[in-house]
Amino acid sequence: MKNRSLIFFSLISLTVFSCKDNTKQDAPEVVTVDNSTVKVYEIPPVAVEFNDPKVEAIFEQYIQVEAALVNTDAAKTAAEATKLETLLKDAEADEATQAAVSVMATSEDIAVQRENFETLSSSIEKMLQGSLKSGTLYKQYCPMAFNNKGAYWISSSKDILNPYFGDKMLKCGRVDSEIK
Repeated sequence: MKNRSLIFFSLISLTVFSCKDNTKQDAPEVVTVDNSTVKVYEIPPVAVEFNDPKVEAIFEQYIQVEAALVNTDAAKTAAEATKLETLLKDAEADEATQAAVSVMATSEDIAVQRENFETLSSSIEKMLQGSLKSGTLYKQYCPMAFNNKGAYWISSSKDILNPYFGDKMLKCGRVDSEIK
């Protein structure tokens, strides 16, 4: 009987002490993240000669807009699109092009900017026809842009840096044709 009583009290004591509310809580772990190493993708400089200095300035600024989209930087895209908007007004670009660039310049939504970049790219391609004195530009295509509808852009390099997806799918695309 003594053994039973002893076992019974031992179990009760064990239960009481093990179910005791633990008031000591662990401090949350603090993790420091170094954001200074964010990868910035740079598009190679334009290595072509143009017949018209206005077209050259427009294309060089277009490349700056493209670079901002590749880096998924909505604020930088808006700033670069504002500069391009001024150049396009001076060159008397068509209304669709000016409207697309205006939306890009006033929006802080990268998705909206990318949608309008498609219209801008189409207009820039038309502007470039017959405008090159020497060198080659590349019409590139991403088949997955806009829910697999696909979209084009013009690049100064054969290397694919996708402005429609940025880091998500940076290398998605192909060179569709060359502009000479």
